[in-house]
Amino acid sequence: MTKSSVCGLGAIGLAMVLATPAAAQISTRTDNTAYGGTSGEFLLLGAGARGAALGGAYAALATDVTALYYNPAGLAQLPRPAAMVSTYDYVAGTRYSWLGLAFPLGGGVRAIGLSAGTFGFSNQPEYTVDQPDGTGRTYSVAETFLAGTYAQNFSDRFSAGFSFKFISDKLAETRAGAFAVDFGTSFHATIGARPIRASFVLQNLGSQLKHDGSGLDAGVTRPPPLGTPEVPQEPQPARLRASGWDLPVLFRVSAALDLYSSGQNRVTALGEFTQPNNTKPGAGGGLELSSANIGNSGFSLAARASYTIHPYNNVNDISFGALSTTASSGSFTEDGIAVGGGLAYGKGSLRLGFDYAWRDLGLLGGTNFLSFSVGW
Repeated sequence: MTKSSVCGLGAIGLAMVLATPAAAQISTRTDNTAYGGTSGEFLLLGAGARGAALGGAYAALATDVTALYYNPAGLAQLPRPAAMVSTYDYVAGTRYSWLGLAFPLGGGVRAIGLSAGTFGFSNQPEYTVDQPDGTGRTYSVAETFLAGTYAQNFSDRFSAGFSFKFISDKLAETRAGAFAVDFGTSFHATIGARPIRASFVLQNLGSQLKHDGSGLDAGVTRPPPLGTPEVPQEPQPARLRASGWDLPVLFRVSAALDLYSSGQNRVTALGEFTQPNNTKPGAGGGLELSSANIGNSGFSLAARASYTIHPYNNVNDISFGALSTTASSGSFTEDGIAVGGGLAYGKGSLRLGFDYAWRDLGLLGGTNFLSFSVGW
């Protein structure tokens, strides 16, 4: 075994160790984690049905166009120009769509790409406290991002990349904008003929979203000076000033190892550890079974599954009016199951792909992911 393979094993071992016992390391304590204190949460909704079926652990395996989202460093290993579009219905009538386009350069030494994502809904009726049956007006939400990515191989084992993105958040008659950077590294080696990969990714590190617009206009009545009688006054036009909200920053360590590899058949196990800035750490694991160019027909099949665990917020004795509940710190949700599969066809330099995933969202139900890709 080469020295680089030993280093690769060390990196993979560290990532697996971090991923599996993460739950046991979370203890009941008071901290300053900003629960619910971030905006632009659509930035965490993923890209492509393959990544949705394998969870965030896919960051270690992403070497296709979806590396634009999961790990910019993986884009440096893109074998051919490719494009993908993916979409799915989220909860409460919302929809999320993602589009990516990438090109390898310099004979595979580096790669560049563009990606975009959009989330929201439109024409929803407006309700207020004074008009619970509706005001007769409607409102819409449109959240989008545009990103450019650059990745480079620095050796036959190591690559790094970054994405620079602009985020726009339009909520009814208010709008906010922000800039963010994603940074990722990828280390890949082999144990015999079995590939192993490890990745370290930091997502959405950037400025705050601070909304402004006519939706914050309000009438303000100034109180009379102290000691003078009250005189009826007309409200004066004013605009409320909104606070800035941080983006959902996420640090991810993930690893992938081929448990079985023979010819075009492969079984890959994946693991991850995540540390967000708006909740406690989480972890997850996934499994992918794939068979390429079945019977020299050009068709490839894959089956995937993953499970991701997220801790409940450290909240006790929550009260909302007459409603009261208790949440035990350190416990975990059970809404991290995802399954899916893919079908691809390749002939010459052309490759077409279709992927599907279903993900359980707990109390919010399940959702279906669809993605279509083409490489040339």
